[in-house]
Amino acid sequence: MKIMVTGGAGFIGSNFIHYLLKKYDDIEIVNYDKLTYAGNLDNLRDVEDDARYHFVRGDICDKELVEKVVREYGIEQIVNFAAESHVDRSITGPEPFIKTDVFGTFTLLETSRKFDVERYVQISTDEVYGSIKEGSFDEKDALNPSSPYSASKAGADMLVIAYHKTYGLNTVITRSSNNYGPYQYPEKLIPVLIIRALHDKPLPIYGDGTNVRDWLYVEDNCKAIDTVRKKGRDGEIYNIAANEEWRNIDVARLILKYLNKPESLIKFVEDRPGHDFRYSLKIDKIKQLGWKPEMGFTEGLKKTVEWYVNNEWWWRKLMGDKNAI
Repeated sequence: MKIMVTGGAGFIGSNFIHYLLKKYDDIEIVNYDKLTYAGNLDNLRDVEDDARYHFVRGDICDKELVEKVVREYGIEQIVNFAAESHVDRSITGPEPFIKTDVFGTFTLLETSRKFDVERYVQISTDEVYGSIKEGSFDEKDALNPSSPYSASKAGADMLVIAYHKTYGLNTVITRSSNNYGPYQYPEKLIPVLIIRALHDKPLPIYGDGTNVRDWLYVEDNCKAIDTVRKKGRDGEIYNIAANEEWRNIDVARLILKYLNKPESLIKFVEDRPGHDFRYSLKIDKIKQLGWKPEMGFTEGLKKTVEWYVNNEWWWRKLMGDKNAI
């Protein structure tokens, strides 16, 4: 099986490549990544000499290059992780999000149609549903994005659905809750809190810290995506979550506990515009494919803290001097 993983140098994409190479012998992977600030080939240093792995630097909006890669490598499946994904950045500068997340997805879909790619997997997010105070979203609920980021991902999802309905393209979409684990770029909540706590710097928490997220360990997500890639029904959408809902303030407290740091480091800051209060997903549908989450949050967070403690070489390059922390 020849698979093109777009955005494979990013957090979830690189973990997915590791997972595939570890699980399958008869697989060939082309990692297609633009290497923006969040793309990091250090994430894949240990597999770069694997004969089953290839890297191509490129933008998913570049139609000619995308087509060339699909044609020359004989790509059979595309798994699209490539996206601008940081909510705060989308608020201050939304244009790159629209270009990459929407037009880039369009380019991949057109290429998949032209070259008869047998399966296209779109990696989406629970944020397309918007916030929910009680209960949980299922795959048939209406989309109600709150930020330019989530709106761009919702737009991409709509394109994928339309290409399945109009052209018969074999597509599946996954929408996961918040991921955490190794190789997550240090602008996201958990690595920010870990790294700042390690340096005894204030841990910034939006508002009063009561916003709720469902935390999914990245390897569990990779297993789920692979399950959908192989077993998902053509044209369907699958929610992926761990049913591990935690308030942001309690995540910060647990990180401080693991690092033996005082809770006085927590600092509440002005809430961001359009900050969704709570995300929650029903996962009955993907469970029917035989997947379920395996990593509990307290254990997974402890492993993640230990990884950042033991891999300063990785994040130090990204952070620069201590003043950048």
